[in-house]
Amino acid sequence: MIQPLATQLTLTINGEPVSIADLSPAMTLLEYLRLSGRAGTKEGCGDGDCGACTVAMIGAGADGKPHYQAVNSCLIPLGAVAGRQVFTAEGIVQGRIPKEALVKEPVTVEQLHPVQSAMVETGGSQCGYCTPGFIMSLFAAYYDGHPDDLSVEGNLCRCTGYLPIRRAAQMVAELAPQDRFSEQLVAASTVLAPLAYTGQAEQFYRPTHLNEVLELLHQHPKATLVAGATDLGLEMSWHRQHYPVLISLEAVEELKHLEHTDEFVEIGAAVPLSHIEANLQGVFPSLDEMIHWFAARQVRNRATVGGNIGTASPIGDLPPVLLSLDATLKLTGPSGERVMPLADFFVGYRQTALQPGEVIVSVQIPKALTPDAARRLAQSYKIGKRGTDDISIVAAAFLVDLDASNHILHARLGYGGVAAIPARATEAEAFLVGKPWTGETIRAVKPLLQEAFTPLTDLRGSAEYRKRLVVNLFEKFFVEFP
Repeated sequence: MIQPLATQLTLTINGEPVSIADLSPAMTLLEYLRLSGRAGTKEGCGDGDCGACTVAMIGAGADGKPHYQAVNSCLIPLGAVAGRQVFTAEGIVQGRIPKEALVKEPVTVEQLHPVQSAMVETGGSQCGYCTPGFIMSLFAAYYDGHPDDLSVEGNLCRCTGYLPIRRAAQMVAELAPQDRFSEQLVAASTVLAPLAYTGQAEQFYRPTHLNEVLELLHQHPKATLVAGATDLGLEMSWHRQHYPVLISLEAVEELKHLEHTDEFVEIGAAVPLSHIEANLQGVFPSLDEMIHWFAARQVRNRATVGGNIGTASPIGDLPPVLLSLDATLKLTGPSGERVMPLADFFVGYRQTALQPGEVIVSVQIPKALTPDAARRLAQSYKIGKRGTDDISIVAAAFLVDLDASNHILHARLGYGGVAAIPARATEAEAFLVGKPWTGETIRAVKPLLQEAFTPLTDLRGSAEYRKRLVVNLFEKFFVEFP
């Protein structure tokens, strides 16, 4: 049942209940924190790239249990944090200190959280601008037992240098957390209640069942769907757009399943990438590789597979991989359920085959090899200005099934960043079938790959550079998997 609209939403910040009224549900959590005087959380890029705004939020981990999750507060709309527990750098001192007291008396070293103490002891802060974000990333990792380099990959430091920060992480890695924050995890619930909130002429709905989503879309055909908000959050962060109606999908039960059988893997549209990363490790090597470079931990904790597909970005990281794996989509809408190949889903720049009122339910990836195949080769590549947490210049994913005599039975070459939509090099795929997996075959297919796409020139790379990457990445694939 769809909830009646309320003019108030509640959440918990640093253990204190907070009630919010008459604020836009599309206001970011970062903006609210700073306007409400919780200025320890810093605003850096506002794009989810630098990590200065990192906070910790209790949510369901890949194992289904409550975990502290590092997230970028600059990308999360207020509506999405309703009913949640949020923690900032000011709120993780060992004893509960009222916000008013912090203004009058500074926190003593003895009151600091172990992560904060370690940063002090190792000299992990100079200007201090990035420090709260690093601390909150390490805080979340501390209670997961993995405070390491990967836990702070989404946090940039421009003056202190990473060595003292790494030393701080190593210090707390040797500790076994046993404090009030550990106890809060045990007592926490990860169940999100349904929500219907209105503020400043904008509405935010968080239904818990798929039929409610369809009903809301029927009532509000121009509504904007939102899940992790890591893409849409960019627009919210910079106030580029007005959102009369937002419908959140992250609490919808039918979109949160992950099924793994001998024949296929089915991933619900609202499953975060960090859950896929943990639960499907080793199943699809090309997917493992792309998720590693997809973005930082803060983004992977929020971004969903359905969101990455549904935005239809030509530089989305997952579509090339899913194209190479012959993924199919399950869609549902007013006319019922239907299944379509992902290759048919993208119809133009930021345009999809979704009908009015339809939503993506899941993506299904087959596991079976081509009949008579002796082995499968698969890998993905992402070329960007930096390793993690960057937009790709070109992303590519390849899959080749070979028979016992090393001839190609099946080939899929998926690319992103080279056309208006994520696409396969279908002429090259057809040419490869039946050919031996040799250097001579690779050289012969190069002209087809060179002319497969007509990319654009932009700030990230020239059209000529992208065309070369289309060819060279496939050659790299052959060199790595001879």
